[in-house]
Amino acid sequence: MNIVVFGAGGRAGRQAVAEAHRRGHQVTSVVRDPAGHSDLPGVRVVQGDVTDEVSIEHAAAGHDAVITAAVDLSVPPHDFFTMSVRALATGLGKAGVRRLVAAGLASIMPGPSGVPLMDEPGYPNEYRAFYLGHAAGLDALRSCDLDWAYVAPAGDFNHDGARTGRYRIAEHGDPASRITYADFAIALVDEIETPRSRRAAVSIREA
Repeated sequence: MNIVVFGAGGRAGRQAVAEAHRRGHQVTSVVRDPAGHSDLPGVRVVQGDVTDEVSIEHAAAGHDAVITAAVDLSVPPHDFFTMSVRALATGLGKAGVRRLVAAGLASIMPGPSGVPLMDEPGYPNEYRAFYLGHAAGLDALRSCDLDWAYVAPAGDFNHDGARTGRYRIAEHGDPASRITYADFAIALVDEIETPRSRRAAVSIREA
């Protein structure tokens, strides 16, 4: 398949590129500054802006599906995530690409009580504005016409762990869960190859 990855220079995006390339897909990596990402292996690297529908249309033309793991911490989270979803909906629509898999955030997924993890007692909320930005982006996804999946870790990332090649669907969010970026990327690419979550959000955790 021909896959576009927005935010390909970040930790999740970089692993998604590597996983898709490992499986033999043709990958276009979209970053803000291609000169800073010459180490992305065996893929086409292009400049692009996930909040600009024209940029998205140009990057996605001729491709089958898109993964987005993009974030811009210089922009207020609510603005960035809603703008990017709106731009993706328009740009991908014009490019004729329907499947979008978005890397998500555990904090906004249901916890054991059914409410979002960020509203569970004792959950750390010093980054609540970022959580709410992700939540607004997910709401925007729900109102768009794309065939989307929102894939979030059940808890957080194991930043130093190696790829195990396994993951499992989580029944609910779990702050103690830790999954490696490489295993998280497997779930992202699986949702491109064999979609299970259609217009739905799913949490995944370590196997």
